[in-house]
Order: sequence, then C-alpha cells, then structure tokens
Amino acid sequence: MKEQLEKVTRGLTYGIPTLISILEDVAIMSEMGLNSYRFSISWARILPGGNICGGVNKEGIKYYNNLINELILNGIQPFVTLFHWDLPQALEDLYGGFLSSRIVEDFRDYAEICFQEFGDRVKNWITFNEPWSYSAVGYGSSMLAPGRCSSWVDIDCLGGDSAREPYIVAHNQLLAHATTVAIYRKKFQESQKGKIGIILVSRWMIPYSNSKADKKSAIRALDFMYGWFMDPLASGEYPLIMRKLVGDRLPYFTQEQSEIVKGSFDFIGVNYYTSRFTQNIPASNNYVNKSYDADQLVNQTVERNGIIIGPMAASSWLYVYPKGIRDLLVYIKKKYNNPTIYITENGVDEKNDEKLSLEEALKDDFRIKFYQQHLSYVQGAIQEGVDVRGYFAWSLLDNFEWMDGYSVRFGINYVDYRNGLKRYPKSSSLWFRGFLKGFIEILDS
Repeated sequence: MKEQLEKVTRGLTYGIPTLISILEDVAIMSEMGLNSYRFSISWARILPGGNICGGVNKEGIKYYNNLINELILNGIQPFVTLFHWDLPQALEDLYGGFLSSRIVEDFRDYAEICFQEFGDRVKNWITFNEPWSYSAVGYGSSMLAPGRCSSWVDIDCLGGDSAREPYIVAHNQLLAHATTVAIYRKKFQESQKGKIGIILVSRWMIPYSNSKADKKSAIRALDFMYGWFMDPLASGEYPLIMRKLVGDRLPYFTQEQSEIVKGSFDFIGVNYYTSRFTQNIPASNNYVNKSYDADQLVNQTVERNGIIIGPMAASSWLYVYPKGIRDLLVYIKKKYNNPTIYITENGVDEKNDEKLSLEEALKDDFRIKFYQQHLSYVQGAIQEGVDVRGYFAWSLLDNFEWMDGYSVRFGINYVDYRNGLKRYPKSSSLWFRGFLKGFIEILDS
C-alpha cells in the first residue's frame, strides 16, 4: 500500500490564465504543499494564425516558459494539456476546424512546437481534454463552443448536423492525438524522458432497475461516452454497439490509422464529476430525427423512484455521487487491462452569491466533505489494484466556467472579482493543506 501511495501525485488543476502574477499563484500552490499543477496551453497564444504559416508568437512562448520555470523552481511538476476546447478561430474560418481532417497536421505541428520549446522541463503531456465534451456537446447539443447542432435540436444553432458531426469531430481528435503521440515518441520521448496521454471524461452509469434491458443500457451508455474514445485507444476500433447503432455515420479507421491509434498513450487522465441512472429505450422507438444522443437508446436520469442520485451542486448537471469514481475506475481496470491513470479533474461548485460576506464565502464545508468522500473511494480503487498515480482537484482558483461564466465557483481558493482578483483560501484550501501535510508524514514514517 505504501509503495502505491508513494506513486500518487498530488495537485490541483487550473486552466484559465489571469492577470494576477504567476509568482503569486505558484506561491499559493507551494504553501498548500502541492507537487504538481495541471494547466492548458492556448493554441492561439502559440500560433495566432492556427498553423505555422502564420508564425510563432514569441510572447506566448515566453509566458509559458515563465510559468513552467516558476513551477519547477518551487518543486511543482507541470502537467500540460495541449487542447482544452479553444480552437484558433483562424482554423475554424479556414476549413471548419475539427470537421476537417486537415486539423490533424496543424495540431501535430502546434504540439511539436510545444515539445521543442517546453519538453526539456515538461515531463507529462496531455493531448486533448475531454474529446467527448467537445464532440458531443459542442456539435451535438450546441451547449459548448462552437455551438453547432441540427436545427431541430436548437433553432439558434450555428448550423450543424447532430447525427454526423459529433462522430466526425471525435474521429479527427483521435487521429490528431495519435499522430501527435507518434511524433513525440519518435522525436522527443527518448531524449526528454517524458510521458504522453489523453484525458477522457465519463459519468458512472447505474441501471435504473434490475431488468436485463436497463443493465445493458448502462453498459451501452458507458460505451457511447467512455468507450467511444477508450476502445480505439485500446484496440484500434470503435465499440461494436456503436458500429451497430450508428452505422455508416460512424467513421472507419483505415488499417494504418487503427494501428497508429491503438496503444497511443502512456497514461489515461480520468475526469469524474457525476453519475446517472440509465433506462433502456426500445429500438422500436425509431426517431424521426437522428442524433448522437438518440443513437444510444438510453434515457439518463438523476432520479429513481422519487429519490435523486445525490445532492445537486451549483451546476445543473452536477449531482454528487462519490461512489461513482470508484466504480468507474474499477470498470476501466477490468475492461481495459488496468492502464496507468491520473484523476485529472474532480470537483464541485457553489453559486457565486454576491450577497455573502467574504467570511461566509470562504466557508465551504460541503466541498471538504466532497473531497473526503471521493478521495476515500479513490483509495478503495487503489486497494482493488487500480493503477492510480495521481489526483488533481478542479480547481485551484475560481474560474470562468464555460457556459456558466462567473455565476459558479469551483475553486478551493476564492477570487474576489470586484477587488483586483485578490485570492483568499477557502476552508477547503486549508483542509487540503493539512491533508497533504499529513499525507507526507505518513509516507515519511
């Protein structure tokens, strides 16, 4: 057990740069006792034109060098994500971004610049953050950028096809990922001695009833969310149930592509926030309008027999179900030959209530309970043999949370948006500081 614990990397994730100095934020991490920090590089900050033809932004390189150097100076390992949904607008305008296979070469070139500039110090690379979210939600339901979907899903969609585009975008992300991993392994890994992986998000799925149909619906929902990406990475092919239900709308890998995608990871990042009950939808209920969501023949719900799956957080999609993180990890171990895993995101938010005093806003005991419960279940998964090497909480600071903007707060450190973005530790930040101090003492004993 001690040997396993010694492998665990502690850290917190924080993706959006602020105007506050790097020195101040790294000092917060150091004071908390963190030894790792996950952040995302903005593609457009390195290549404003999206590709090498537009030239490299030296100021962008300088910014990330300063951050990386300060982290290392304080004994904090950088875990760097190359794509966190912020595609350069120039590539969207030029050829439709990830709807085009041209994106594979441009992403590879962007990644190679990052390996060249930062790889002597960055030893943990992540190609894509949650390709499921970018594909299914950005192109299926329009709730995330670029806001594409079929008009029958949302009349305000910026064009799109919910039955085809999510699958095309996912396919091109997988090819861009695999091509980039191949370049890293061929040109950089031996000399830089780093590792490279990808982050996949998934809910845990719980059958609504003990019926055979509902039990199958839970596995099917996992295949459409997690297996959609993990199956190609493990075997070079999409899940059979997806091929059956989606048909020729699901792209095919050539033999060469399949071989490149298969095994294209040194580790898998797992983002876990919530779980769902699943109910089977009979295949006889043919939908007039096809879509990624409809293809699954699954109804996902947060309520069963009048009882919700867990408390709802500030975000309407986040219902707290701690046991799900253990169940998901054990499922991955059993189905995918126990890959090396980092928990790359796990967290909970509260409403941004401007009426609260600072003292009230800093008291987040519910978040402490959230982390206590989830970490306990992660420990349980480790005891069952899951190869978990690290845990990153989301997030270090309150941040701009996509469609929710500044209306919710995920941070364990409070950001005062009205007074110069000053930082204050919440109760959960102080709890983590004590937890990590005790953790180190256990390892040293």
